[in-house]
Formats: sequence, structure tokens, C-alpha cells
Amino acid sequence: MIIGMKTGASEDEINTVVEKVKSYGWDVQMNIGTEKTVIAVLGSNTGQVSTDIFEVLPGVETVTRIMKPYKLASREVKATNTKVPLDGFEIGGKRIIVMAGPCAVESEEQLMEAAGLVKEAGASVLRGGAFKPRTSPFSFQGLEEKGLELLQQAKEKFGMPVVTEIVDVGDVDAVSETADILQVGSRNMQNFALLTAVGKSKRPVVLKRGFSCTVTEWLTAADYLLAGGNKGVILCERGIRTFEDSIRFSMDITAVPVIKKYSHLPVIVDPSHAAGHYSLVPAIAKAAIAAGADGLLIEVHPNPEEALVDGLQSLTPVKFAKLMKELKGIAESVGRTI
Repeated sequence: MIIGMKTGASEDEINTVVEKVKSYGWDVQMNIGTEKTVIAVLGSNTGQVSTDIFEVLPGVETVTRIMKPYKLASREVKATNTKVPLDGFEIGGKRIIVMAGPCAVESEEQLMEAAGLVKEAGASVLRGGAFKPRTSPFSFQGLEEKGLELLQQAKEKFGMPVVTEIVDVGDVDAVSETADILQVGSRNMQNFALLTAVGKSKRPVVLKRGFSCTVTEWLTAADYLLAGGNKGVILCERGIRTFEDSIRFSMDITAVPVIKKYSHLPVIVDPSHAAGHYSLVPAIAKAAIAAGADGLLIEVHPNPEEALVDGLQSLTPVKFAKLMKELKGIAESVGRTI
């Protein structure tokens, strides 16, 4: 349920509404705009109570039931686009933000070389996995705590914020000490215990779409993060599993405008995991920008042929620099910058 207050509603009127909501055992989330305040009512049985009990309160303008499964991620709660601030820039604004780096942190030499190269090419955020959940238990699982230490060193040396994946509830605090952005991977999109823990963190979070999940399920998962109080939620389309076997995953490019239509959250695209092959990454990246994506998450490795993880889909520094130049024209054509 959404309660829209009148323009200029007093603090006492707003507090009266909040107290009334809480008297039913429900929670609230406030969306305080420059002119109006919107109160989101969170509870499992709100449909059993008439909206009249709120409509008669002083200062209330409208009371609306949200019919979609997802609540806090919807435009009914927040009509304007959410912009996630981060170290002097924002994700979801006019500028398209590129996050780039190796899929996995493998060594100090590899990470430092990658960080320097992607920054020089124009990337704003350094990506790198310290913890790597893999399909096989015998595959490289990441350097874990050592990987976090190396990310911290790269962050300090190159002055770049860092995004890295979080895979365990018990690691949220430790990873948050290093990472400027937490990433919840595709396999964990519906790990609700993890989402709840990350939602309580104050770090922005990239929520990747599960490779077998619908947009509705994706946005409902985002509600777990938002319900925990985390206002820095960034959605990431990374391709879904279909019957097609010529690529690693099918990039659902239509998900970008669909998200823009139904949600206020920023959305970025990971062309690397969808492509599965470096030669396809540039075309998908360009399509994402043209479709309205707010950013890209791209795998770049100094020596892809030696990569321990996903070398085939990683761009070389030269190819990445070339792509960044090409993306500028695409961004300008849709009224954005990069």
C-alpha cells in the first residue's frame, strides 16, 4: 500500500499516519521528495484493511494498493529514477558507468596491471572476484581473504572504487570493509538469507538476474534488499538460459527498457557472461547502451589466455580501450555520456 501525502503536509500529519500504520504491526519506508512525502506500507495482510482508515487522516492525498508482487522496487513507490551516489559520481544518472576488471583476482601482478589499464581506458569502477562460486568444486574458487587484501591495495593505488561478489552471509561485514559495491551473483539472486543480510549493509549492491528467473522474480528479489533499508540497489542483466546454444546465455536486452518502465532502480548490463566469447562482447555492450542501460560490467584480463576463470569471454586491454572509444558515440546518440 502506498500513502501519498499532500504537498506541504506537516511533520505532525506525517507522523500521525506512520503511527497509525505501525499500530497494525506493519512497517513503513519513507520516500521524502522535495514537495511530497510518500509512505510505503509493508505488511503481509495489508489487503485485509480498508484504505479508508488512512484516507480520512489529515494531510493524506491518496492511498493506493500495489498489485504487483514487487513493491519497493516499483515506480508506484517512487516515480523518479533512483541514482546511487559513489565517490564523486552516480549510477543511474546521465553518465554511463563502466565497471571493468578480471573475473577473478589471481595475483597482485595481474590485478594491479588490470586496474591500471582499465582506469586509463576510462572505467570508473574496478571489478574483481575474491570469492568465486563455481559450478564445479574442483575449479578455482578465488583467493578469498587474500583477494580482498589485493583489491584494497588496488583501490588505494589507483583511486578506484571496487565491486566484488559476496557469497556468504558470514562474509558481509568483511567484504564491506573493502568493497564499495557488493555484488550478488546470478546463482544467489534468490538466496533470501544473503539478500536480507546485504540489505542491512549500507554499501550499494549490484543484484544480478538469476539465469532462469523472470523480471518479476528479479524485482521481487530486489525488494528484499530495499526492505532491509539498502537504498543503493543496482540491477544487472547478465543473460538468461534459453534453448539457444550458440552463446553462453541469451542476453535479454529487452529487460533494460522493461525495468525502466516498471522500476525506478538503475540497471546495468554484463555482456561478458552472456557472450561467453570476447568477440561478441562489444556488440552486446553497444546494444545495452542503445537500449538505455545505466552502465556496463565488463571482464578485462591482461592475458586472457592465462586466466584461471572465464578467459574466453575476457577482453584484452587493447580491445577494451577500443570498445570504450566506440561506446562514446553510442552514448551521445541517446543523450548520455561515458
